[in-house]
Amino acid sequence: MRVERVVPNLTVTDIARAVEEHRSMLGLDVLMDHGWIVTLGDDAGHQLSLMTADATAPVNPDVSVFVDDVREAFKRVEAAGVEIVHPLSDEPWGVTRFFYRDSQGRVINVGIHTA
Repeated sequence: MRVERVVPNLTVTDIARAVEEHRSMLGLDVLMDHGWIVTLGDDAGHQLSLMTADATAPVNPDVSVFVDDVREAFKRVEAAGVEIVHPLSDEPWGVTRFFYRDSQGRVINVGIHTA
């Protein structure tokens, strides 16, 4: 399994305002907008996600880690015995993902794009 991308997720109360702030101050473009989550980025591959409340999970993740084999990642997390916060799921927006809580209490979203 290989990590392909790591994206910090910031929980915000006013997503439109947060998007405009980060676009104007950092020069990032909107790469994805699902209403509840917006991912900003640049041509070099740097990304930042802003979200209000996750559409299908019980909590917002602190970071998203995209991998080339999400099922292998899930097996590793299960073997480690840490808390699975959101089960391995095929999401309607074309991502297969799961969340786990690390030893410091951070929620990690691990996923792969399937569409």
